[in-house]
Amino acid sequence: MYVDKIIESMPKDENLIVEIGPGLGDLTEKLLQKNSLVAYEIDEDLCKILKDKFPQLELVCGDVLDSWQTGRLREENYNLIANLPYYVATNIILKALNDENCKNILVLIQKEVAEKFSASVGEKIYGSLSIIASSIADVDIQFDIPPQAFNPAPKVMSSVILFKKFKPKYNNDFAKFLKIAFSQPRKTLIKNLSSKYEKNTIEIVFEKLNIQKNMRPHQISKELFFEVFSELKGETNNDNNTKQYTNTDKE
Repeated sequence: MYVDKIIESMPKDENLIVEIGPGLGDLTEKLLQKNSLVAYEIDEDLCKILKDKFPQLELVCGDVLDSWQTGRLREENYNLIANLPYYVATNIILKALNDENCKNILVLIQKEVAEKFSASVGEKIYGSLSIIASSIADVDIQFDIPPQAFNPAPKVMSSVILFKKFKPKYNNDFAKFLKIAFSQPRKTLIKNLSSKYEKNTIEIVFEKLNIQKNMRPHQISKELFFEVFSELKGETNNDNNTKQYTNTDKE
């Protein structure tokens, strides 16, 4: 049932499908009936099973991160679909978001991680992942999957989340800035930024942008973060600077 729901959640286009971690191939079997498919599997034993089960499948055996060294996983446009374990989920999603040839991302991940990527300003879990993702993609949790749907059953709820990209990639300098801004989420934004920038300079920027000094990172919208980032880089906050990274000019 859930495999069918995942298929229904996929974008309807002609892009190549890249599946990461096909396992025993339950989803793979249905994907092969749709667009062209390439699968990446790190487990050697599973690779043998998949080769026997799907001789027509283009299968890459090994760690997918090793194939991502150049920043592009594939030379053609593709949609990523995957069931990602917690320890690698965030890294792979960020890799895909920053891969200009990756157009859409549909992944099954721990619900807690999905909520971090889809959180809105003001929510406690709103952070750098939320801002990075929403600055280049429409992010939407499609549905949840309970632990008992898996064998063996995990201890946590899972979610299927879709990223529909409207920008090719995010700005790495801005991502580093956000890491500093959210380094201690319970502290004020000024306190966090003071580890990198002069406090007086930050206060001048806050006064210019009408930001209260006691504001915490989760209370600041991504648009306002872009303005703070640009000011602290010594850039003028004109339309060209902010438009490059916000989602207000979708293509």
